[in-house]
Amino acid sequence: MIRLATSFLRRLRRDQSGAVAVLVGVLIVVLVAFSAIVVDLGYLFYAQRTLQASADAAALAGAQDLNVGTGGTAIGKAIAYSGVVGGYNANPNLTVTMASGYPRLKCLTSTNISCGGSDSANAIVVVEQATVPLYFARVLGINSWQISATATASARGSVPRPLDVMIVLDTTASMSNTLDPSCGAGKYKIDCALLGIQTLLGGNNNPYGLLPCSATCGTVTNGNVADPIDEVGLMVFPGLTNSSQAQYDYDCKTSPQPAIASYKNSPVYKVISLSSDYRISATTTTLATTSNLSKASAAPGCATGIQAIGGVGTFYADAITAAQTELVNNGRSNIQKVIILLGDGDADATSSNMPSGKANNQCRQAITAAATATAAGTWVYSIAYKALTSATGSCASDSPRISACSTMQQIASDPTKFYSDDIGTGCISTAHPSYTDLQTIFKDIVFSTTNARLLPDNTI
Repeated sequence: MIRLATSFLRRLRRDQSGAVAVLVGVLIVVLVAFSAIVVDLGYLFYAQRTLQASADAAALAGAQDLNVGTGGTAIGKAIAYSGVVGGYNANPNLTVTMASGYPRLKCLTSTNISCGGSDSANAIVVVEQATVPLYFARVLGINSWQISATATASARGSVPRPLDVMIVLDTTASMSNTLDPSCGAGKYKIDCALLGIQTLLGGNNNPYGLLPCSATCGTVTNGNVADPIDEVGLMVFPGLTNSSQAQYDYDCKTSPQPAIASYKNSPVYKVISLSSDYRISATTTTLATTSNLSKASAAPGCATGIQAIGGVGTFYADAITAAQTELVNNGRSNIQKVIILLGDGDADATSSNMPSGKANNQCRQAITAAATATAAGTWVYSIAYKALTSATGSCASDSPRISACSTMQQIASDPTKFYSDDIGTGCISTAHPSYTDLQTIFKDIVFSTTNARLLPDNTI
């Protein structure tokens, strides 16, 4: 009996039938467990990348508006472009919140960008967070995982792009007989426009103006003269009877006034050729008193700049064409060309003042002229200065009618290059905050020529 039992046990020990099935069963459990972990980890990786992308977008969007407009504009823009509920980068599969205390403005010392302005900052930090639900990991008691993403972006202004800029300024009669208190009590529209131009040039203690040169202009360092970065010229409409009249727009006197020509009499639109003498260095925030361009903008030390005389109505299509021609013929090669048009957008010159064949569709002629410049690679900015939104109240020569506001919108090379001083008119730029003064608009135009950029989060 004992022998039989011993023999049976020996056979049973040597018998391996069914062992593979047991092993396969164990491996299946292990593989399923690993697959579950991979699925959860993959979803976590996807969620982390999504969160980081929205944080990057929020930081860059906020950095675009640092020191532009009233304080807090940059923070509001960052939140708007974040992944939080209602943000432009919200993801329906991920509930995102902003970490407490963020977005946060910072003043970095290593980027060489001023911290002046309404925000007193040159960078913005965004920290987003989310709780990611897990599925298969729940068998291990892990129901969710907390993730976060940080993004730091520098304000615009750090990487200047050389520009050839031609300003085209409305000097019709309405500019000198319509008050605009946004730039001071008793100030007229022409006064506010010239203050805006001063800001564009880097005057009025504005550290974000165009750059006349890379150092102290005209100096020689190691045998090299400081080359100009941004050259700026100025045109007006209506134009002058001849080029000799331009001097009266920068002689700092109210008399004599420049003589104005009707649009049919070959007016001269150019007052100031492209120049870079408007500041003596890249770091000063006051305009050079010897510069004709500075004088034309009524910079401190010059009581009167460009005079808005008018008398022949408004027509600016030919002024846009003249600006583009000047940039092409007298601008520098391989330098970005820019036209900045400021006006109310309403072209209404009477046929008696117009060249043959140009009396009709005056607003659409301006749109066509701007489109031609854009097609040639020029950035065309338009500033609608209290432009009307009613087609029945503006652009009377156009058929079908078009509003002055719509005209200025279409003149801009793209929506980001259309600005509006929208007080009381309803003419709104959807790409920018509601600006109420020209100085802020001109400052933002300078910002728009450079880009905000992401920085390492440990930048100081």
